[in-house]
Amino acid sequence: MALRTWLALTLVPAARKEAAMIRFYRRQSDDDAGVTVWNTGRAMFYGAGLGGAAAAVKLMAPWSEPHTLAAIAEEIVGAALAFALLCGVAAALRNFIARRLDSREIR
Repeated sequence: MALRTWLALTLVPAARKEAAMIRFYRRQSDDDAGVTVWNTGRAMFYGAGLGGAAAAVKLMAPWSEPHTLAAIAEEIVGAALAFALLCGVAAALRNFIARRLDSREIR
């Protein structure tokens, strides 16, 4: 009896989740015309997070001198904005190239 309960609690929900994921991916591939669009806003958000983290790691370097609070904020904000812009432009460029390549394949 315990084995049957364990199987019911573990395997059946996993199978249902897997079936739902398969339906989701099939629906996505049917909706798209072969081009998956990258979300530039999400790319910018992740880029800002990466830039802020990179600036924070850079500021913790043991060979640098202590920084003022204004210098720390300027460094983190500047890196976050730069990385956000970089990632947003990269995502937009990727979308542009993917659409151009897809439109050439259709013709």
